[in-house]
Amino acid sequence: MSGKQEGVDIASLSAQQLTAVKKQLDEEVEHLTASYTQLAAAQAKFKECLRIVQTGSSSFDDNKDILVPLTNSLYVKGKLSNPDRVIVDVGTGFYVEKDTKSATEFYDAKVKELGTNIQGLESIVQGKTNNLRVVEEVLRQKVLAQGAGAAPAQA
Repeated sequence: MSGKQEGVDIASLSAQQLTAVKKQLDEEVEHLTASYTQLAAAQAKFKECLRIVQTGSSSFDDNKDILVPLTNSLYVKGKLSNPDRVIVDVGTGFYVEKDTKSATEFYDAKVKELGTNIQGLESIVQGKTNNLRVVEEVLRQKVLAQGAGAAPAQA
């Protein structure tokens, strides 16, 4: 099998086949849009972490009381023993202690990586959405042509 994809002239497809293609494209666009939303939320989370590491470490004093998040809605009181070291969630439940410079570099790299992924996904969603519009237009024309063909037969 060669690496080339062969295109199909959608005008040659039946209305039933076009409906199936439209349904598949709808599902793909919905899934890709959900993925886009998740990536954007992850990027926002990393941007917030980056902001906190950049501004937070300089504003904390040794042994100052802080609130430590255990979950999204549960915090416990704690003391920051060393404001120049932070614990970074590197994914899948693993945490690594880093100095603030390394943590800043880590979060900055994550934000940039997600930005690149979001841009790529955005272009894919636009392409699929354009394909969906073309299929919908051809399907609409086929349905109208079938309706016009049926009208003279009734007369």
